[in-house]
Amino acid sequence: MSVTNRLGRLIGTLVLCCGLAILGNRAARAEDVAQGNEAVKTKNKADKHETVNCRAFGARQETEPPSYVKPMSEHGKAHGISGLEDLDWLDFGLQHRIRLEFRDDYYYRDEPENGDEQLLMRSRLYMGFRGICDPLRFGFELEDSRQFMSDFAEDNRDVNEADILQLFGELYFANAFGEQSPLRLQVGRMSFDCVDRKLVARNRFRNTTNAYDGFRLRLGNVTNDWQVDAFAVMPVERRLRQMDRADEERWLYGVVGSWRRWSGVITVEPYYLILDEDRKDEKRVDREIHTMGLHAFGPVGDTRFDYDIDVALQFGRSGSEKHRAVAAYGEFGYSFQHSWKPRLSLSGTYGSGDGSPDDDISERFDRLFAANHFRSTSDLFNWQNTINPKVRLEFRPLEKLRVDCAYGAYWLASDADAWVVPGRRDSEGDSGDFVGQEVELRARYAFSSHAVLEAGYSHFIPGPFVENTGAADDSDFLYVAWTFVF
Repeated sequence: MSVTNRLGRLIGTLVLCCGLAILGNRAARAEDVAQGNEAVKTKNKADKHETVNCRAFGARQETEPPSYVKPMSEHGKAHGISGLEDLDWLDFGLQHRIRLEFRDDYYYRDEPENGDEQLLMRSRLYMGFRGICDPLRFGFELEDSRQFMSDFAEDNRDVNEADILQLFGELYFANAFGEQSPLRLQVGRMSFDCVDRKLVARNRFRNTTNAYDGFRLRLGNVTNDWQVDAFAVMPVERRLRQMDRADEERWLYGVVGSWRRWSGVITVEPYYLILDEDRKDEKRVDREIHTMGLHAFGPVGDTRFDYDIDVALQFGRSGSEKHRAVAAYGEFGYSFQHSWKPRLSLSGTYGSGDGSPDDDISERFDRLFAANHFRSTSDLFNWQNTINPKVRLEFRPLEKLRVDCAYGAYWLASDADAWVVPGRRDSEGDSGDFVGQEVELRARYAFSSHAVLEAGYSHFIPGPFVENTGAADDSDFLYVAWTFVF
């Protein structure tokens, strides 16, 4: 039995024991406190102190249930529908997004001479039951993702028609570890963010969404001093027009901690993830990748500065090769005292690359199940074989309008490894390591809590590595998206 299988059984046994031990306790009903999308302070009612949330761009986790979901009683108030006042135990949400994309000389599909326009539609429906039959709760989310007008073949990044994104049962004990310190045990299909979304994420921009089958144990919540999140799940295979299914040859194990007692200075989030792949197909290698990391963030004293740091080490095996890799991210920001609420940040990203294709060591960092759009509006880069400094400005010229713009430059961490997303590589390392520059701009206007218009643009200027490995035209990506919540 492999190490990861033994670990999975051990975690499963611990979860079962915790659940059985607490079943005898009287469950108290409590509302979940959702983590806001803004970097604001939330009150810890149990310990009477404040918790400071992460301000790094793209790092804030989605709430659970998702932010488009509300109790049915609130829907009744918002829409003036009588008879729903007592349905606070029923969570409901309906979201529909339409996005029109324009691409010119786009490297993502390695055909820069061809432009492309496509219309993407994504609909989500959520229903959840909580409180009325505690400690037992349920959650269900349906997602329908479709693509129109594109010249390229459909794939599961854009298309996944009418399938189950979430379907889980949950045991919820509101005061298992003290006042408003809950225990949650979920079993079934789930979709969630982990840590700062750099390795495990619920996709926001992509038209389809990561999901997992398995179980998840959470101790505490976002308003407590501490929190532990442990899971053992199988990634779900997204199939275009067939029901999705779990990939039984892959398991993702994880334990994530959070310590917020000193969040006025630092919040610490250590994590340990294991990706275990046992392939039946002899053409695909077995892998066991361990990722050990630490995420830390907080304000700098009483100043308007803030910081965010994430460092990850990987080890294990990839087929016959040893796996050794490292990645790091750092962001330093300053929020100006102005009515537009501007924040200027400087960030740096590093993800190791493979030094040589001919040795017995794999050194390219594995990004696992991350979302990449916040790294690059054009989605041309991820946390693999990259060195990327970036400067970004965020501001709100109107209460309902948010704008951010950024400039970034990209180098290969190893000039013998690939520019991973398009798959370009010079294994001899003779083509240089400067990939290029990207300018990004995004604006988001909320007409109301039910309708949001968003537009984004990026311009990529290729560097010597691109010029030496194929076509090297400037690339443009423009999108306009409308999101409706009912």
